[in-house]
Amino acid sequence: MALKAVLFDLGLTLIRTASFPEIYRQILARFDVTASLEDIARAQQATESEADTANYDENRRQEFWTNYNVSLLKKLGITDNTVFLASQIDELWWSCSHVHLYSDVEPTLSGLLAKGLKLVLVSNGFKKDLDHILEELNIKRWFDAVVCIESCNCAKPNKQIFLYALNKLGVEPAEAVFVGDSILQDYEGAFNVGIQPFLVDREGKHPNHFNKIATLTELLDIV
Repeated sequence: MALKAVLFDLGLTLIRTASFPEIYRQILARFDVTASLEDIARAQQATESEADTANYDENRRQEFWTNYNVSLLKKLGITDNTVFLASQIDELWWSCSHVHLYSDVEPTLSGLLAKGLKLVLVSNGFKKDLDHILEELNIKRWFDAVVCIESCNCAKPNKQIFLYALNKLGVEPAEAVFVGDSILQDYEGAFNVGIQPFLVDREGKHPNHFNKIATLTELLDIV
């Protein structure tokens, strides 16, 4: 089948931000709370393993992030004003994230559109957060569809989010490729529904048996 669509992950594929621990430490410092990057990273990993992503929906967004941040704060040994701090972390997150596009994004998206391909963003983010990022960076105009976790109440690598994105375009798995930075969420998730995956490996840290690209512009020669 001829290729009809390219699906993209967002974070560390199209955009880069300060690291999670850096953002967290910066926000906590505003409230005179001190935590090391190493401790925040450990608490993040533990909290991620406990987070329930089975029933995402926009109505539960604030509840989800409040519970997430309260859990993480407690793992840091912070027990005072945790609900207040959790809400402030959510409120201030994007203003402290220093989000920006990789330099290869716009020429790649422009080149793919010139080839007549449909482009879709598939992210494990909430709509409110994605709307903020897409507006700030002015990149929503490139995409035929934006799929987020409450689009189908699931997250990558769940098969349903990939199938939902394909259905939005009216294309078959064999007619699409997926580009992302995560082996589990993006590469294996796409592969398991029959979409050809490409792993963005800007730092050359992953094994060579994956379909890897070092820059997005390599796609223009591949597809």
